[in-house]
Amino acid sequence: MTHPHLNDVKACLADLIALETVSRNSNLRLIGYLEQRLTVLGARCVRTADETGTKANLHAILGPEADGGVVLSGHTDVVPVDGQDWSTDPFVMTEQDGRLYGRGTCDMKGFIACALVMAKNYAKQDLKRPVHFAFSYDEEVGCLGAPDMIREMTASGPQPRIAIIGEPTGMGVVTGHKGLYSVRVEIEGLEAHSSKVEDGACAVTHAVPLMQHLAECADRWRAAAPDDSPFDPPYGTITIGQMGGGTAANILARHAWFESLMRPAPWDDARAVGDTLRQRAVDIEVQMRRHAPAARVEVIQRSDAPPLRPEINSPAEELARQLTGDNARRFVSFGTEAGQFQSAGLSTVVCGPGYIEQAHKPDEFVDISQLEACLDFLGKLPAHLMD
Repeated sequence: MTHPHLNDVKACLADLIALETVSRNSNLRLIGYLEQRLTVLGARCVRTADETGTKANLHAILGPEADGGVVLSGHTDVVPVDGQDWSTDPFVMTEQDGRLYGRGTCDMKGFIACALVMAKNYAKQDLKRPVHFAFSYDEEVGCLGAPDMIREMTASGPQPRIAIIGEPTGMGVVTGHKGLYSVRVEIEGLEAHSSKVEDGACAVTHAVPLMQHLAECADRWRAAAPDDSPFDPPYGTITIGQMGGGTAANILARHAWFESLMRPAPWDDARAVGDTLRQRAVDIEVQMRRHAPAARVEVIQRSDAPPLRPEINSPAEELARQLTGDNARRFVSFGTEAGQFQSAGLSTVVCGPGYIEQAHKPDEFVDISQLEACLDFLGKLPAHLMD
C-alpha cells in the first residue's frame, strides 16, 4: 500500500533536485525554499552564512521552546555531474521502475524532502519538545558549513538532546563511522638547470618526503587497527588523491602541490598526523632556503570532521531503533556531519533512505520503498516528543 504522503514527497523532491546545489554554487535559492515551507508552519528559522554570503545553513525549530528536542539534519549541497554519463537530465527528477533518479535523490535530498513533508504533520501535534531541522552547506567538500550552525544551535534557545543525520544507510541505524581530515600542500621552490641543483630548489623533489611521511603514517594506522574493527577496510586510511608540478624533466621545478585525504577510525588521531606533517614541512622549507631564500612550504587544512564514536547507553540509538525496529550493529567507512553534532554534546546516529552505493554516480537514484520507510520512521517521531 502506497504511503499517504508519498506523492507530496515526490513533488518536494522534484523541487529540490531542480534547485541545483553543486557545492561550487550558491545554495541560497534552496535555503529560501526550505525556509518558506517551514516558516508557514510556524517554525522559527535562523540562517548562518559563509564568508561570501553566497551560501547558508538553515536551523528551524518547530514546537515549544523546550530543551530535549530532536534534530533532523541533512546537507543541501550535491556533488558535480561533470564528465558523468547520465541517461536522464540529472537536475530533473525522473521516475522509473520504482526508483527516483536525479542528482541528490539519494545523497541526500530524499531525506530532506521526507522531513519537510512530515513537518506539516508535526505542526499539528501537541509536542512537549521541539523538532529541530538543520540543513547545511558544503558537506560534500569537507563538512565545512555545519560547525557554525551547530554553534548557533547550542549557544542559546532550546537545547536539543538527539541528532539524527539522514545520510543514506538503507534506513539502518549507524552508530559509528570514520572521520574526515584533508590537507593541501603547496611547495614553492626555485627553477634552475637540473645539472645545477645548488642553483635552485626543486619543489617536486622536496614534495616526495612529505608524501612519504603520509604513506608511513598510513602504514602505522593499518598496523594499529584492532582485530575486532567493525569497519571495511578495518583501519583508518590516508591517501594522496591529487598531485602536480614541474615543467620538464631537466628543470628544477618551481612549484609543486598535492592533496591528501585522511579517513581516521575513532581510535586514530588525524590531527596528530597533520601536526607532524606541518613540522616536516618546516624542516624541508629550511633545507630549501639554503639555495632558494624565498622557498615556501605550506600545509593548508581543508577539512576536519571527527568520527562518529559509538555511545554507551545512547539516547539517539535507543530512539532510532524504536522508530525503525533495526537492531543490527552497523558501522560505515564514509564520513558525515554526525561527529560534529556529537562533539557538541548531542547524542547522535546516522539513519536515512537510500544506499551509499548509489551516491555520487551517474544515474543516482533512491528506491521509492526507501522513502516510504523514511516516512514511516519520521511519522512515529512525534509520539516520543509528547510526554
